[in-house]
Amino acid sequence: MVSPPSQRLWVGMLVVFVVLVVELPGALQKCIFDEVQVQVRVVEAAPVDPDSPPSETRLRAPAGQEQQTANPGFKGSPLQAVKQRSSLGGLVPPTAVSPQPIRIRTWVPEQSDSLSEAEKDKLEAAVEEAVRMVSSLLSVDRVRGPLLLSRDINKYCKFLWRNSSTVNYNRCGRANNNYRSESCLDVTIPDDHLAGCDVYPEADSPHRTALRPEGAGLTDTDFLLYLHVQATDKCRAEPNVLAYAVHCQTDTHGRPVAGVVVICRDRLSGAAYSHQTTVQTVIHELFHALGFSKDLFHTWRDCSSSTQVTHTDGSGQMRIYTPSVISALQKHLASTDPELGGPLENLDAPPGGVSSHWESLLLQGSIMAAVLGDSTTVRIDPVTLAALQDTGWYAVNLSRAQSLVWGDGEGATFGSLSTCQNGSSSFFCTGSELGCHYLHLHKGECQTDPYLEMCRMYKPLKNGSECWKKENERHSAEEDWSGEIFGFDSRCFFSSLNRQSHFLLPSSSVEGRCYRHRCTGPNRYQIQVSGTEWMDCPAGGTIQIKGYQGSVFCPDRFCLYADVTPSHDVNTFPASITSDSFQTSPSAQDGTWSSFRPHTEVTTVTALCFTAAVCLLAAVMVSYRKCCSYRVRIHTVPEDHSDL
Repeated sequence: MVSPPSQRLWVGMLVVFVVLVVELPGALQKCIFDEVQVQVRVVEAAPVDPDSPPSETRLRAPAGQEQQTANPGFKGSPLQAVKQRSSLGGLVPPTAVSPQPIRIRTWVPEQSDSLSEAEKDKLEAAVEEAVRMVSSLLSVDRVRGPLLLSRDINKYCKFLWRNSSTVNYNRCGRANNNYRSESCLDVTIPDDHLAGCDVYPEADSPHRTALRPEGAGLTDTDFLLYLHVQATDKCRAEPNVLAYAVHCQTDTHGRPVAGVVVICRDRLSGAAYSHQTTVQTVIHELFHALGFSKDLFHTWRDCSSSTQVTHTDGSGQMRIYTPSVISALQKHLASTDPELGGPLENLDAPPGGVSSHWESLLLQGSIMAAVLGDSTTVRIDPVTLAALQDTGWYAVNLSRAQSLVWGDGEGATFGSLSTCQNGSSSFFCTGSELGCHYLHLHKGECQTDPYLEMCRMYKPLKNGSECWKKENERHSAEEDWSGEIFGFDSRCFFSSLNRQSHFLLPSSSVEGRCYRHRCTGPNRYQIQVSGTEWMDCPAGGTIQIKGYQGSVFCPDRFCLYADVTPSHDVNTFPASITSDSFQTSPSAQDGTWSSFRPHTEVTTVTALCFTAAVCLLAAVMVSYRKCCSYRVRIHTVPEDHSDL
């Protein structure tokens, strides 16, 4: 099938954004998935009657539906239709083939605005990178043959034959003359992607009329994304919205198989655009579309520990209680408390209701929190991957989860108002002083927001907060007297240093400042201040620096997480940390570097110095891009970091 350029298939590209606020300087990007998904009618594939001939359409109606009901738009399970030879998951006999990485295909509708080459390159590069990551994390029982989507019987059929003694029981008896097409979120689904549908005019006659022929479907596809690029009314009304989307079709097991993303075209250009933020946005929304949705929680297939996936704990916190989620959270907090289900956000849900996001106070930094901060602080965390595993639709590579540093090992009470206000946890702060973000990549200011429920944490400053950016030296008026050094291996430390010769400021308050560091072992490291040699910095202690007044405070839980890195050149995932790994790479913060490849291939680069490591990683990535099996052009787009 040949399609015009504006309607071509982008194979290997990715799924769904929901409405998302662009990450502007000083702002968080916020997801309002639940507000959009509720507006969309989801078409579900119906089980196939084994007695039906292979070419016939079988219909499902909700219990109690009367004969000759005229397209009622009733509440409850919608009527659905699906061809038996359609390959929606579960319609063919299961085989012994193990799950394979999910194949996601993107279709660009004809009505999408044409893009400039620069806009197209940005979008393709971000979506393709996100697809590679998700495909390496999630595997499915692949669709056999072409993927055919279902037609909504509520649209094409005027009534069903409901007398069970008739030959055509539960089949469509009369067509809706107003039926034109299938759509999802204002995108018209091509007939070639849809199963056909038939009408049986007489109750006991096998004679039928083909209302619509069966389409060819889409080969090598497990999820179909309609990528719609438009300056829509919603985009114009919400200047901070990057994109919005939904899932709109599920298979017989409830797994989403199709969705739509609307990209606000104007957001693909301008100084606020960030490649890495867009990649994370796509992953966040893909996870929503693939099952992390309150509308799908009740359909999750692995809920062996409870008859209900979500319910409140003793304090009224709504949580997800499924086996992998409970285990992941208990491991993260180092607790065996059985109440530790996955906490869901309270702010964006009605009282007693359910959210499609993790509670930010408890799982700050998770890719599925309701708000995402600076792209270097967002993690594809083990609790989120555990939730996707418990949908029952995916085999999830849990070993590829990124380290969730927030609250690590803090116990079952972490995130309570008492722990954030009494100073018992170093993850929280009080007042409005300056300090360091908990990952130590950024200087920060002690702040709160509605999602933190009056608790406060050090959030990255609006401008020049990144210690790892060499160019931020020009923003720091304190550099000359506080000994700051900015660069890739610099991190934020609480410090009161002041050069002894600096007569204007004989003393200094404690605040976040940037100094070089190098790891020498797990939670062991050295730092370097301007004009000094490397010095050991004992975790949890303080040191004085020759030529300076004041002290540097040495953070605990430092040089422990192999994937905490500011690098946007390679997507790092955790690797085991041993003293040997630090001996071979003393200048890398986290000791081990892993280059990220599709599926299960991981290349670990160990270098004797930072420069050699970067050069080798660059070579690996160039080689990877040349041999990548995806059939989409890979574009290298200079990343604009002006929004960080």
